[in-house]
Amino acid sequence: MEPPLRLLGCSPQGALRTALDMGEEDLGHAKVLRIDTSGRPLQSAAEGELRAWMPSARGPGLVDLTLDLWSERPPFAADEVWELWSEGRPTESNRWARCGNEGRQFWLRTALDNHVYGGQGRPPGTTYHLDGRHVTDLPGFFCALGEAVNGPGGYFGWGLDALDDCLMGRWGATPPLSLVWHDSEVARRCLRATPQALHRPPAFEELLAFLAEGDRVDVHLA
Repeated sequence: MEPPLRLLGCSPQGALRTALDMGEEDLGHAKVLRIDTSGRPLQSAAEGELRAWMPSARGPGLVDLTLDLWSERPPFAADEVWELWSEGRPTESNRWARCGNEGRQFWLRTALDNHVYGGQGRPPGTTYHLDGRHVTDLPGFFCALGEAVNGPGGYFGWGLDALDDCLMGRWGATPPLSLVWHDSEVARRCLRATPQALHRPPAFEELLAFLAEGDRVDVHLA
């Protein structure tokens, strides 16, 4: 079970303010959202039952809340990713490249949460260009692929099963498609099979073979 989450310096409004003023013991549940600088919800951060509260040392009228989590606690890398998304969906490619492996994985979750599913994808036969300069791990490949298909901050899968779903259509690209993988030698060097490793990520050649299945993606290495 996740340990409680403490929210410091909260300004209670609405039903929570009423419950506190009336001394109610059942404060209900709360969903914690990360918002961008414009106030738009960016991503759900946590959700759970409000268990306790106390006046906050951070200012008059503020309270510290204790939340028993129903959801997973965001990873430490979440702060780094949220900072990169602080003004909303990025307009510049490769901002994910400064993140480590955990940060890149969380970037993909954030990109998925901000993807508008169901739009008309570009037609079959479209060519996409993948910037491979920073593809040093598997999450990096999916970050770069998402941006190749759907622009900065774009999503097009976070693993092979998710990529398979995206290749069914309505995620921004319709197969068969062509993918020009620039600077592919970076991934060739970094995405290597680990002998005798269980549940290892696919190596570079295995990733190419997956993309080529069913003639869905014609990859051109550059």
